[in-house]
Amino acid sequence: MTRDDDLAQRFEARRGYLHRLALKIVGTHFEAEDAVQETWLRLSRNGAHEIENLDAWLTTVTARVCLDLLRGRTARREHALEIQFDLAEPTDGTSPETEAVLAESVAVALHVVLDGLTPAERVAFVLHDLFAVPFATVSDVLGRTPDATRMLASRARRRVRVEAGAGQQAGREVVEAFFAAARSGELEELVTLLAPDIVLRTDRLVVHGARQVASGAVTFARPDAVVHPAVVNGLPGVVVTVGGRPLTIMAFTVRDGRVAAIDGLSDQARLAKLVPSWIR
Repeated sequence: MTRDDDLAQRFEARRGYLHRLALKIVGTHFEAEDAVQETWLRLSRNGAHEIENLDAWLTTVTARVCLDLLRGRTARREHALEIQFDLAEPTDGTSPETEAVLAESVAVALHVVLDGLTPAERVAFVLHDLFAVPFATVSDVLGRTPDATRMLASRARRRVRVEAGAGQQAGREVVEAFFAAARSGELEELVTLLAPDIVLRTDRLVVHGARQVASGAVTFARPDAVVHPAVVNGLPGVVVTVGGRPLTIMAFTVRDGRVAAIDGLSDQARLAKLVPSWIR
């Protein structure tokens, strides 16, 4: 076995970990794979002969690449957000006909909060709180002192806790009002429930703006649709069925009493795999 083959094998053994790390930071599999591939290119160019701790080096480089990706993002994404909808059967006695309880996924639930953090806060929180990377290493990634890095992670942690817990009930009420207005066809009432810069992102399209989203919502609020309240990866959401067949899964980001974003999945092949029989 050549030295290059040995290096490739050592990297491949860590690829899964690096992809999970990158995915938590950047939020999409596409960008995560780009980050991991860039890490490999840097490793293959430099070799490992001067690297004392390969795991630490790979973590640091991958995080730095992700940090650059976050900094390079525009304020508005023009591609549909990639969401993993992980469903779980209800365990609290709630009727499956009235509420689908979806398993919370930290990776996706955090995207609501993390998108509002600075890139440095986001990286500090994910590396330390989710992957237990020491602050000394995180500070090296960010180019800041350990104390400043601790403050970044602490600030991000507070925001995650507040937004993950406090907004659930208020968010649910806004979602219920959203569907009530959509079903009644009250376009102006629906617009008032939406943030002016709301983004609707699905596996098929991206729509910007309150009036544009409201117009579409009025059309998809079918009278024969059954809306099942749900927690979609930690967010207020719904599973919509028609005639017992899943039509869409939607997650709502609610801020300051208005819907700031809607993320949905309508691909029938994926829905058939995601939505279990107890919701139908």
